Amino acid sequence: MLSIVPNHLCTPTCLLYSTSAVKVRVNPAKTDVDRNVKHSMNPFDEIAVEEAVRIKERMPSTEIIAVSCGSAKSQETLRTALAMGADKAIHVEVADDSKLQPLGVAKLLKAIADEQKPDLIILGKQAIDDDSNQTGQMLAGLLNWPQATFASKVEITDTLAKVTREVDGGLETISSKLPAIITTDLRLNEPRYASLPNIMKAKKKPLTKSSPEQLKVDITPRLETIKVEEPAKRQGGKKVESVDDLIDKLKNEAKVL
Repeated sequence: MLSIVPNHLCTPTCLLYSTSAVKVRVNPAKTDVDRNVKHSMNPFDEIAVEEAVRIKERMPSTEIIAVSCGSAKSQETLRTALAMGADKAIHVEVADDSKLQPLGVAKLLKAIADEQKPDLIILGKQAIDDDSNQTGQMLAGLLNWPQATFASKVEITDTLAKVTREVDGGLETISSKLPAIITTDLRLNEPRYASLPNIMKAKKKPLTKSSPEQLKVDITPRLETIKVEEPAKRQGGKKVESVDDLIDKLKNEAKVL
């Protein structure tokens, strides 16, 4: 979550806890993706943190707060954000077996936004395990704030956010009054690597713990996943000798003609 307050700039940046950028697998019970894998920051959230740090570099009085909702392992993600340049962090801890859904996360972030009084909130556009792409939009609805999704360029002033976003027909540039919600796309920036000195400094930066109970938020799942299956494995291709041979196979084997 990223906020900017005129005169005294306070910038929280929101991170959603997600699996690392390794191959996502379905669990043996076929009820969810396998959560028993190494976790790291969602690449879209890395871009959100990087954008917050760049805003701070342009507006030095800015303060960055990283927020993560998840199990105790989420603290590793928060320390990464702190090493990248966030000033402090808030960890909303839930049990390992809790099923956080986008609406639950949006409600938790709204509760934190109500406490922090941000003017701008930046999130990664989607998770990389279930590709939900819902939390930012739901949060905007709960807060009744304008939103700019899939941002590929962001310009911030004391009162306005100018965002270039990717749409089916090309690029769209919109301007919104603050407070607002922004979700980041891959082409917004290239996240920096945390240096060793900054990794060491991150260990001393404040990290506050909270919980859904403290925030008075009900995170009970509203949806039930019945079954999860991996897509069918692709078969190897075949070479054909001629156009007639290709048409014959498309007609008689693939049966698409």
